Amino acid sequence: MSADKLKSGSLLALACGGGIMRIFKINCPECGSPATIRKSDWKDKKLADLYCGCSEVECGHTFVFNATFSHSLSPSGLTGNKLVKFLIEQLKPDEKQLALGLLQNHLEN
Repeated sequence: MSADKLKSGSLLALACGGGIMRIFKINCPECGSPATIRKSDWKDKKLADLYCGCSEVECGHTFVFNATFSHSLSPSGLTGNKLVKFLIEQLKPDEKQLALGLLQNHLEN
C-alpha cells in the first residue's frame, strides 16, 4: 500500500511515524489479507472511521475500521514552557505589554 492511498488528516500521519512516513497496515477481519484504506471520515480530531477494502480478489470484503487516539507515550513539546513561549510569540507588541503587566501584578499579590 502506498503513502498516497492514505487520504487522511495529520493525526493519522503522526500516529504512523510523523516525518518518517510509515504505513498504517490493516488486515481484513475475514481472511487476514492486507486491506487498503480507501477513505477516512474524521468524527473528531482523535477519532476516525477508515473505509477499507480487502486486497484478496476472492474475498473482496469491504469494512469500516475505527481509529482512535488512546494515550500519549511522551508529552507534547507544546506543553509547559514551550506552549507559553509559543503563545507569547503570537501576541502583538501591545498585547505582550498587557500580559507583562498582568504577570507583574499577579507576582506582587
